[in-house]
Amino acid sequence: MIMPATLNIPTTSTQEIHRLFELQREYQFDVARTTAKERIAKLNRLLDAVMRYRPQMKEAMYADFKKPPFEVDGVEVYPVTGAIKHTRRHLRRWMRPEKVPTPLAFAGSTSWIHYEPKGVCLIISPWNFPFNLTFVPLVSAIAAGNCTVLKPSESTPHSSALIKKMVTEIFDEKEVAVVEGAVQESQELLRLPFNHIFFTGSPQVGKLVMAAAAKHLATVTLELGGKSPTIIDETADLATAAQRLARGKFANSGQICIAPDYVFVHEKVKDNFLEEFKQVMQQSYGDDPRASASFARMVNPRQYDRVKGYLEDAISNGAKVAAGGKTDDRELYIEPTVLTNVNLESDIMQEEIFGPLLPVIPFHDLQEPIDFINAGERPLTLSIFSKNKKNIERVISVTRAGGTCINHAQLHFYNHDLPFGGINNSGIGQSHGWYGFKDFSHARSIYRQNFWGPSEALKAPYTKLTERLIDFTIKWL
Repeated sequence: MIMPATLNIPTTSTQEIHRLFELQREYQFDVARTTAKERIAKLNRLLDAVMRYRPQMKEAMYADFKKPPFEVDGVEVYPVTGAIKHTRRHLRRWMRPEKVPTPLAFAGSTSWIHYEPKGVCLIISPWNFPFNLTFVPLVSAIAAGNCTVLKPSESTPHSSALIKKMVTEIFDEKEVAVVEGAVQESQELLRLPFNHIFFTGSPQVGKLVMAAAAKHLATVTLELGGKSPTIIDETADLATAAQRLARGKFANSGQICIAPDYVFVHEKVKDNFLEEFKQVMQQSYGDDPRASASFARMVNPRQYDRVKGYLEDAISNGAKVAAGGKTDDRELYIEPTVLTNVNLESDIMQEEIFGPLLPVIPFHDLQEPIDFINAGERPLTLSIFSKNKKNIERVISVTRAGGTCINHAQLHFYNHDLPFGGINNSGIGQSHGWYGFKDFSHARSIYRQNFWGPSEALKAPYTKLTERLIDFTIKWL
């Protein structure tokens, strides 16, 4: 396997970045005037490219961090093709003016909302799902009628190079362009007055993006992360919970922003859950996950060292390895690992793991996990496995999270009719489907006076009649 660290990362000059931005800024109003038919044609070109380059996408992701081809189909290709098909079905309706009521006090007028593109947008995408998290927001940007600059991650250079090849083939650079490079190129892009910035990454970098956007008062969509908890109470179907959590935790070697970060399990069923979970791990990856074609690697040495450090710190603070625990520096391999007896003050419980380590923590009363969750930053997602309706309703009502799965993990991401996004530290704004279209659009208020109305009488010079009209309006209208 060729590791990204051995490759030369392409760069983009400052002059080229500014040229692309100015080109799109000049052309933005032509793109804004495109019809639904024209925008759908662009989406169809993207769909055709994704299907045509599907084998190369698998090759690129395997070269970047040994991502299994099936996972590329499931979590890279399908979300993009699904987003395009969903958007095609609904775009004409989304683009129509949205009529709204007009108060009786303004009789003689009509009001509506006109959804117009924000203009020139920047999409900065991450390395963990490079195609998914570049193209799904691009679908929304195109649907809303924007020009867009894409900045894929330098950590997955094979995928980024393929993204540029695909985009260059199917779009004019004055509509959609790709800037390759690393931190320097991202910083240069963030100095420019984009109208909207869509960023997916860590909360730490998200703060820097938001600070840069503030200098130009640009709007932002921040898809961040954090520590996404899971609660399993004593009524849960443990076999089902184990199956669904293992899939959600160890796909992509745990490098998923909505992966279960830690699990609170009721003490009555903790041991049974661990046995079920270990069986699922063995069934999924065999006795040696390193030899499994279904298990990816950490993306680069920095991420590997970070996650390995969490494992070592947890063990030094008393954690026990219930399953897994092996690492290999040469391969950037961390075995799917379950930890028990975890110190809640250790690094693994304070920082987002973003790797194949799963702390399992027993609880006696449901208030214990609730208190722990509410003491931290608001997570991107929260899952609960339970057959007890009161427990489910209690967890949802007294916690806060970007999204929640009941008796599953992560699958809300794939429903294009649901908004996807975090809250506060886990994100700002929402994406997918109508919500993505809306985030890349400005809802422009339109008020039209059709003929004389009561408001015309409320003008200077003010008289007793004016006062009576105002009193009547305040009391009755």
